[in-house]
Amino acid sequence: MKTVEITLVKSPIGSKPNQRKTVEALGLRKMQQTVTKKDSATVRGMIATVSHLVNVVEK
Repeated sequence: MKTVEITLVKSPIGSKPNQRKTVEALGLRKMQQTVTKKDSATVRGMIATVSHLVNVVEK
């Protein structure tokens, strides 16, 4: 199954509350932290919400 590596590259401070909650729900807490998630429609939607805060690498 495909996976996606998501890295937090910009701070969610000052962003909208739903975007901050989405970053936390993805498991990202610190800058430059990377998490690996299974590629699904749910995760893709979350990435789309915070696309300006994260970098995504498909594996």
